[in-house]
This record gives sequence, C-alpha cells and structure tokens, in this order.
Amino acid sequence: MSRPDPVAEFYIKHLPGAKLKNSYLTAPCPFCKEQGKSSATTPRLLVVAINPESAFHGYYRCLHRCVAGGFPLHFARQSRINLNLAPGFDPDRDYMTVKINYPPKNINTEVISFMEKMTADLFIRFASQGISKAVLEEMRIGFNGRYLVYPYFQEDGNCYAARCVHPERPDDFFWHGNEDFSAPSFRIFNKQEIMRCENGSLVIVEGEDNLLALRQLGLPGIAVVSASDLAHLDAERLAWVRIVFVCVSKSPESEAAARDFAERLGFKVRMIRWPDSAPKQYCLTKMAAELGDGFQKAVFNLIKEAKSFSPFSSPEREFLHFEEQLRRDSGDGAAAMRSGFPKLDKVLGGMHGISIMGGLPKAGKSCFFIQIASEMARRKIPVIYYDFENGRQKIYQRTFCRLSKLSVDQIRYGELNEEEASRLKAAKAELQKLLPWLRVVTDRRLTPELMRSHIDFLRHECNSDYIMVVIDSLHKLPFKDFAERRTGIDAWLRQLEALRDEFNASFLVVSELTRREDGKYDQQPQLGAFKGSGDIEYSADNAMVLLPQWDPFNREPAELRRNDLWLVASRERSPGLIASYQLDYPYWGFVER
Repeated sequence: MSRPDPVAEFYIKHLPGAKLKNSYLTAPCPFCKEQGKSSATTPRLLVVAINPESAFHGYYRCLHRCVAGGFPLHFARQSRINLNLAPGFDPDRDYMTVKINYPPKNINTEVISFMEKMTADLFIRFASQGISKAVLEEMRIGFNGRYLVYPYFQEDGNCYAARCVHPERPDDFFWHGNEDFSAPSFRIFNKQEIMRCENGSLVIVEGEDNLLALRQLGLPGIAVVSASDLAHLDAERLAWVRIVFVCVSKSPESEAAARDFAERLGFKVRMIRWPDSAPKQYCLTKMAAELGDGFQKAVFNLIKEAKSFSPFSSPEREFLHFEEQLRRDSGDGAAAMRSGFPKLDKVLGGMHGISIMGGLPKAGKSCFFIQIASEMARRKIPVIYYDFENGRQKIYQRTFCRLSKLSVDQIRYGELNEEEASRLKAAKAELQKLLPWLRVVTDRRLTPELMRSHIDFLRHECNSDYIMVVIDSLHKLPFKDFAERRTGIDAWLRQLEALRDEFNASFLVVSELTRREDGKYDQQPQLGAFKGSGDIEYSADNAMVLLPQWDPFNREPAELRRNDLWLVASRERSPGLIASYQLDYPYWGFVER
C-alpha cells in the first residue's frame, strides 16, 4: 500500500475541481478567477507537478502566466492559507533578512514604457530562440530604441536598475537606473523567484535570455549576468531551496566558476553538464534554436542527468571501479604479481596489499625481498625499492650474483671458464633489461609526497595498473623528530594505506623485531614481536616473521642454513607456517623447500 502524498493532498484540498492525469494535477486557476480573467465557459488552468520522484514535486504554475508559480509554501501565501497547513512549513525557520534601504524612487513606470516599445523584429528574434511574447511580457522585457532592457526587480517588488543590452552585440551593455542596484550583490535576475521556491528546486543560469528560454518551459529559475557573478551570490539566500540546478555556458571559465559556487553551496547543487559533442559557448538559447520542438525534452533530460555536487563518488563510478578491479584481479597483470616462491604466493594469494616481514638481524630479510623485487621486475611489474640498509650497488650486485649463479669473488676477479663467462654475459643483459622496471631509491630525505610522485611517475612510465614498493626498512624511514619514532612509524603506515588505495600499489616492508629484557630475541613467531609500532596489526594486510633455523655461532656450511617464514596475522588468510627457505649460497638468493 502506497503512502499518501501530503503535497498532493494539500493541493487537492485547496484546488476545487482538481483532476489527476500523468503525475500532474490540473484545476481552474484560482488566481485568474480572482483577476477576472477566467469564466465558466473558458476556464484558465493551473498545473501542479506531483510526481514524488521529480525534483519539481509540488511546483505549480498558471498556464496563462497570470501569476508567478512556486511551491506549496508560496501557494499558501499567495492563496492566503494558514501556513501551518502547507507541507514543509517550519515555524522556527529563521529567514535571511537583508537590511536594505530601498530608495523612494524606482523605475517601474519606465519598465512599462520600455515594454511598449518592443518591435515585431525583436519578437521574431526571441521566437527563433523558442521564447514567446507571453514570456517576454511575464518577465517585463523592454526596448529603449537601441538596447533590450532587462529589469532587475528586488525583493520589495520594485525595480531600481535594469541592464540594457544591444540585441546583436551582447558585450555592449550598460546599467540604467540607480547605480547602487547594479552592484554585484543585486545582479540577480528574477530574484523574487528564490522565495517562491522555498522547500523546492531552482535553476540558476548564466544570462537573462537563457532564463527566458527556461521560463518558456515553465521551470523556475534565476539568472546571473555571467558565471563570474556566482561568486557574489550569497549561499544564505538559497538556504531554504532544497535543490539548486546550475546551468552555465560551455566554456572553461564558466564551468570553473560554477564548480567554485557548487563547492561553496554544497550538497544541494546539481550540475547540468553539456554533451561532450556540444560546441564551445553552447547554452540554452542556442539549444532551443537548434532543436526547436525537441528543446523541452532535451532540457528535461539534462536536468534528470544532472550530477549532484557530492563528497562521495557516484554509484555508477563505484560500480565501474569495482568491475574494473575484478577484471584486473583476474587478468594477466594480477597473475604477474607473484613473488617467484610458489608456496608464499599460494598462502598470500599473490603480492597484494601491505605485507610486512620482521626478522632477526642478518636473517636474510633484505636478500629475500631483493629476490622478490627483481623477479617481479623481470616479469615487467614496476618496482620501487627504497633502501636505507645496503646501498644501490649492493642491491644490483646481489641481483647479478643470483642471475649469473656466480659468487661475488668470481665476478670481481674474472677467473671464469667458458660456461661461467657465458652466464656472466647473459646475466648482464638480463640485469640491463630489468632495470627500467626496478628503480632503487636511497634518498634519506624521502617524504610521503615524494613517494607519491615516484609511484605515480613509474606507473605511467611503465603503463602498468600495478606497482610494487619495497621499503627496507620501516624503522629507517625519515622522521621529522627522532624522539617521536613510534608516532612517525604509525604516520608512515597511514600514508602507505592511502597510497595502496589510491594507486593500487602493493608494499613489501622490512621491520625490526623487539628484543626481550635479557637482550635476546623471541624465537616464537607472533604479532607482538614487531618493534616500535602498535599499528602494524591494523595497517598490514599480511604480517610475517622470518626466523632462522640455524645457530650463528655454529660453523656449519652456509649452504645448509634454513629460514622458516611464518604468517602471524592476515586480513584474509589463516596464520601458520608458510614455507622453509634454504640459502642459495653464495649467490644471495633463497630456494623454497
């Protein structure tokens, strides 16, 4: 069962003979009847929009323009009905009162005389833009013999200044009347419409003729001389208008001014946007001249599609982004986000999000991440390696050793057989080939803003939807105040979260572990072992601990050293042992057992 519509009920109660058809109420116009302009045989009609889903729900107007239309509260005032009976009435509403000392002299009589000077040629000019003589009379447009006269009536119902515009040269204009009322704050054409649209919708356009085209369609609106005048339109004036549509000419300057106005006014603004195919300086009058009878449908479509000036992304954009991310996650790029260690990739589902790995000193954390970084770069995933531990040369050297399966001494002293020399040559070519995808940064003046620019640049440089960022290590990131180290680490973690979400970036972060009171490290893999940050458990998508299963004081061969990698916390995975990794000595790599 549908709920009753209080707006429809209000109009039905106060409009005798009202009939409902296609979401509109029609009834004999009571205002025409008061003025003696209607009879029993030829009744003039008043129309009310009562579609609750329409932005103009409750807007009424006389089809013969005997009075200006409006919304229920204005209808109640115009009909001398107790405002308590009108839907939306608020007895505590504090209306904006502007203290204006209106002068005793106005130009109302002159406005009438200007209206009488309108010529047939001018009526034809306006008709070519879809504007009828009835609308010109309603808005009291006149002519002084050379210039069109647009009267700017104020809230007190009088006109003190009018803008005079040459019919063929819009840039040729001047103000007639009291110059005080040509000031920016008074340059609102059809200003009285604002009060009539209380609790309803209002369209703001650029230029008086565009408002005339809008009035031809029976829509409520006001106009500013140019979009730059929106800066002088006080937001408090529009406090009780529910929705404000803004329609300016298609130009960068006008659109920028409209956006500034929308930012100031906030959520109630709906921006009317022209089609991309529309020419520069396109506006309502040009559309009316171009489309003719199709103008009304086109305008209502633009209003229907008008976007709210919202702090949130549109639902359409959110769905498209979600769908695009699904496509990326199932595409070749997502498949390339692998570490090169099958068990690690299986447990984590690939290298996504923020993965933090802690470990004992000299456990091989840097070596482990250098290997992952270089393997990803080989698959043309862009990688930024922020190094504060080893130095650029050492990273390249270790990568070179692993690629060539030659020790540092063999590379340095060059005592190689033919097969080893061939591997060296191939490794040089491989390293050179992957370096465009692997960028090492050792600048200790790093800031979140600089990291953001690095990520943005490399993603565009490599034309990639993905990027891997390695930080070695978290505790050596630059802080403004070393005494506030823990606060600084947590602040960096917040920044990494933002970068992850903004750029679809993945992070591998080396972390230190905390010593016990006896100065030794806990051999139990647990989240509490991480040093210096309580935020790791909240920021990390995966937290891992690399524990060596060998005694540093034991003289056993290096190639027998084994490290266990444990997952201690994860947003989506169960904690536990990931795999064991054997040191591939002396080639600065690991082999997953």
